[in-house]
Amino acid sequence: MTRDSAGGSGDSDSEDGDVSVVYDLAPDCTASDVQPDRPYLASINGIVEYGVFVDLSENVSGLVHESVLEGTFSVGQELAVELEEVRDNGDMAFQPADVDLEEDDYTVEPVDHDYPLTGTDRLEANVGEQVHLEGEIVQIKQTGGPTIFHIADEYGVVPCAAFEEAGVRAYPSVEVGDIVRVTGTPETREESVQIEVDGLSNLDGEDATQARERLEAALEERAQPHDVDPLIDWPAFEKLRPNLMEVATLLRRTVLEGRPIRVRHHADGDGMCAAVPLQLALENFIAEVHQDENAPQHLIKRLPAKAPFYEMEDATRDLNFALEDRERHGQQLPLVLMLDNGSTAEDVPAYETLAHYDIPIVAIDHHHPDPDAVGSLLDAHVNPYLHDEDYRITTGMLCVELARMIDPDLTDDLRHVPAVAGVSDRSKADAMDQYLELAAENDYDEDRLRDVSEALDYAAFWLRYNSGDHLIQDVLELSDADEDRHRRLVTFLADRSRRDVDRQLDAAMNHVEHERLDSGVHLYRIDVENHAHRFTYPAPGKTTGEIHDRKIQETGDPVITVGYGPDFAVLRSDGVRLDIPRMVSELEAEIPGGGVSGGGHLVVGSIKFVKGKRQEVIDALVEKMAAADIDEALSSAAPLEN
Repeated sequence: MTRDSAGGSGDSDSEDGDVSVVYDLAPDCTASDVQPDRPYLASINGIVEYGVFVDLSENVSGLVHESVLEGTFSVGQELAVELEEVRDNGDMAFQPADVDLEEDDYTVEPVDHDYPLTGTDRLEANVGEQVHLEGEIVQIKQTGGPTIFHIADEYGVVPCAAFEEAGVRAYPSVEVGDIVRVTGTPETREESVQIEVDGLSNLDGEDATQARERLEAALEERAQPHDVDPLIDWPAFEKLRPNLMEVATLLRRTVLEGRPIRVRHHADGDGMCAAVPLQLALENFIAEVHQDENAPQHLIKRLPAKAPFYEMEDATRDLNFALEDRERHGQQLPLVLMLDNGSTAEDVPAYETLAHYDIPIVAIDHHHPDPDAVGSLLDAHVNPYLHDEDYRITTGMLCVELARMIDPDLTDDLRHVPAVAGVSDRSKADAMDQYLELAAENDYDEDRLRDVSEALDYAAFWLRYNSGDHLIQDVLELSDADEDRHRRLVTFLADRSRRDVDRQLDAAMNHVEHERLDSGVHLYRIDVENHAHRFTYPAPGKTTGEIHDRKIQETGDPVITVGYGPDFAVLRSDGVRLDIPRMVSELEAEIPGGGVSGGGHLVVGSIKFVKGKRQEVIDALVEKMAAADIDEALSSAAPLEN
């Protein structure tokens, strides 16, 4: 007996000159590679009364019935078999081939699996038919039944269900990040396409290298954002546009890689005008990429933040949820996207916490940044101050353009949103007139913009740490919001907001202290802890801002307003260049044991300190404000009237 592989040098001639050929299926071969009337090398994997079970490859097995067998057999023994029939349920029956592996001369000819690959973009057209797919595993979720592998190819991400036993991990040798080849049948499950796996194997060597290069090239191309024209012609914005394009590329690539995105944003009007359009754009792109219809709700979370920086409480919660999702659902750790927040040294402890797990972080903000503190911890940082611009370019304005780079189909729905962001943040940017005109084309006059801004603030206060997705989308009239309900809802919330503000100021205004600084600036102070309603709307920052606006209207002169409590102070200025981040740094150095921290920009900010140092901090703060320069460019010339 001679057993040669095809192409070998062994003597394979039998006495009569005929040599049998036995075909040996590669491990990844499937039933489609088995042809009738052809002998295949098989290995016995089980013996029962009615026959023996044989394996021809990792994916091909069947029964040789006892009625066609002679002799005795043992598990692991090799024999040559031919296909007898494929039953209606897909089971395969074999019979012994006319080759005796113990006696006959034969040549073994390897059979490689032929893979006519089907991309995830063509699965719906192949429902019910066997397909082959190559891609990268981006998520592995073990359910009480099958194991669900989420696999990304050049066109998208598809869930692939493989069943070993109920609740038992199928194909335990493969992990997230592996390049694999899947053979299976696309089926429709709850309006989503899912592949029922017949076989799954790791690619290695040249096959893996070529597949990874092909996937990387396709991913890089598809991650490119749409090159849309900005909503308005604004030279100041053009400085930031390349940075936004880079972030759009990063976010699209994150979606293509199947990585979740966790959005943290300041819980105010500008923060929501930044986060909600971006959330909608990313949800649309996730739905385009993923076959699983539930992917948008699982892969992006929008979370408001009350503090003007990334608090350790929020960071540890985000990290804990991310680790739990990785353990329970096999998700990758997320990208964290900071909006209208995240540019200062106060963010560093939270960022360093996430850095232990290599979680990527992106910050888009318009508050005065500390790039030396946060730069090395951020994968991308967009801030107008980094381009010699300032807070008047609001985060909402930036993120509307970013959302359009990801999904330009949202453009018509977003035309009024930059104006809402600008009104919410009292922006005096030279582009505000253009944004107001753009909003007016969508039937948003200044009164309606103010109403939406007030409604957002009011809703955000009562939502607290809840994103309130549907409510906020209705207030902003996004995502097919009913216009009639939107108008009634905005009017109701705005009226309630103004009622509560009036009630708060009725109690607080008599306790506002006034002094005229040497510079001629009016300084107003209010103890919001003792002379304003607590734990209700408006919060101390909003209360201080409303007092500030009224004093501007009363005086017409430069005004600074300070609202303070036991361990905090909220600052507002009009016509005065405060440079609050610099003042915070100086106070921290000048008052040992004061525990001074905080941030903001030239006209709005907040400071924290230890309770016992309050008077010392406030007195030092007033001295610095008295020395601040008057700057007419920072004057509001009276805010929009109520």
